[in-house]
Amino acid sequence: MSEHSSESTTLDESHPSAEEVQSGSENLKCSLPVGLGLSETKITSHGFDGAKEGVVEAGQFPSKGSSASPKSSVISPSSAAAGRLAGQGCDLIIPTGGRAQQKSGPVVLADEVKNPAMEKLELVRKWSLNTYKCTRQIISEKLGRGSRTVDLELEAQIDILKDNKKKYENILRLAQTLSTQLFQMVHTQRQLGDAFADLSLKSLELHEEFGYNADTQKLLAKNGETLLGAINFFIASVNTLVNKTIEDTLLTVKQYESARVEYDAYRTDLEELNLGPRDANTLPKIEQSQQLFQVHKEKYDKMRNDVSIKLKFLEENKVKVLHNQLVLFHNAIAAYFAGNQKQLEQTLKQFHIKLKTPGADAPSWLEEQ
Repeated sequence: MSEHSSESTTLDESHPSAEEVQSGSENLKCSLPVGLGLSETKITSHGFDGAKEGVVEAGQFPSKGSSASPKSSVISPSSAAAGRLAGQGCDLIIPTGGRAQQKSGPVVLADEVKNPAMEKLELVRKWSLNTYKCTRQIISEKLGRGSRTVDLELEAQIDILKDNKKKYENILRLAQTLSTQLFQMVHTQRQLGDAFADLSLKSLELHEEFGYNADTQKLLAKNGETLLGAINFFIASVNTLVNKTIEDTLLTVKQYESARVEYDAYRTDLEELNLGPRDANTLPKIEQSQQLFQVHKEKYDKMRNDVSIKLKFLEENKVKVLHNQLVLFHNAIAAYFAGNQKQLEQTLKQFHIKLKTPGADAPSWLEEQ
């Protein structure tokens, strides 16, 4: 009896009070040692003042002399304890298997990342649909089944521009041919003049005759170079007008024609939907088609306005450029074949044309090395 009473006294003295158990459990919940896993602990519920609190207690281990293995842990957390753990930043994750794991931080769910392949697929789908509608519209127009929007005044100006471009290109080719032929003639006259001058020095009895012909050929070659400079300046100006200014306007015309085809394609699509029945399935399609039609109508109106403005500016620029170049070409040709050297040089000065010195573009012997 005495031994039993002493053991009871020892157990009572070693048993902690309710406040000590509560503060110890709060400290232990957020500061478990790394070496002590939750598998070595168990969570039991004790009632203090009518409230249930989750308490983590160490598992029962055998004495030193015992060879039995330690008991398996039992996890039975209460709802109040789980709430306190979550409030203090300690995450307790319980998988479906019933085992608890500790995580060091909160769980963050990342937003769904957009798939680039799906975006490309959507762009390809829209492009394919638009291409199909435009192709169907073009085929319908060629077969005479579909209607097309026509601006009579603008279409007439575009046709005149395309026709003029072909005629200007023909003038440009002929002027380039004349320049090539004149260059060859001038080159031949210069060689002929050098040959006459050489014979004038070596043939004493025909010194004067060879000398006259040498001077004539050299003068013709000089005037030919002046005329060649005027013709090349004419070619450069017309080439800029045809292959840059007019070509830029025609590029805008192509964009306008593409916008017109798209506009007619979506207009035809909307008209077909309006002729069909109106129910819950077709009304969203009609509304979407109306929106697409409005977008392409605004694009078509904008391109038509751009083409009108460019055609107006092109006409003003074309008249000014061709007026100056035609006057230059006429005066240079007339002065050359009339033998009026002063008038020919005056024409070049009037248009600020500088002639290149023969052989000026040739590299020196040092550059060749």
